[in-house]
Amino acid sequence: MSDPTQVLVRGPHCKLALWLGAASSLAALALFPYVIALTPARFATLPLPLWAVVSAQVAQAGVLCWLLAWLGLYLGSRYGLDAPWLRAWVYQQPMPARQGRWMLATLLGVVTGVAVIGIDLMRPHPTPHVVDAVGHAWRGALASLYGGIVEEIECRLLLVSLLVWLLAWTRRQQTRPWMFVAAIVLAALLFGAGHLPTAFATGMAHTPFAIGRIILLNAMVGLACGGLFWKFGLEHAMLAHFSADLVLHVAAPLAMGLT
Repeated sequence: MSDPTQVLVRGPHCKLALWLGAASSLAALALFPYVIALTPARFATLPLPLWAVVSAQVAQAGVLCWLLAWLGLYLGSRYGLDAPWLRAWVYQQPMPARQGRWMLATLLGVVTGVAVIGIDLMRPHPTPHVVDAVGHAWRGALASLYGGIVEEIECRLLLVSLLVWLLAWTRRQQTRPWMFVAAIVLAALLFGAGHLPTAFATGMAHTPFAIGRIILLNAMVGLACGGLFWKFGLEHAMLAHFSADLVLHVAAPLAMGLT
């Protein structure tokens, strides 16, 4: 039998997906100051003007996330994997009867971000050098929108929903709690692996230990967001991810004043 905690969602998905796609476009635009500062060499030899590259990437992110969001909603809503508060707002429906756990999501994101920093500081670091901490912080704050919106659409709304759907398909659409847990863990590991290209671009060593560290540290955030997505909806996962990124990309640079 199905997991008793899931809530079957019936209704359209396209308009909600469009709103998520539009939010993804804005988040992609907000990411560029951070990416340009992080990998300046990548933008030094562009074949097109910067504005053209940014416009194309922003449009691409919006369209892609619209499609991915629709697919995630279509596959996951039958198993209670949805964005209930955004759905109620977009379609002008009554808000969910269950109470949101917004403080829990924020706190879990902050704690996860602090844990990631604490674990990362246990390894030997090269001698740090002073940087523009304020500049890094404001760019990091803008980049946090990308993590909270785009990455949650891709890695929670789509990946977790798709994996649960596939596992349920093997059991004739019957779900068990272990299916959600397995989907959350696998999506978190894939989320962690998705950070490797950027890490390599910034000069990270290609050793097994370094690769495993990047995957596992980012997977910690993915696990927290995945659990919140399962139990409370996409909005809670987005808030937790945004809160974790604020700790990692804003609070930490300001506190240390160092890379």
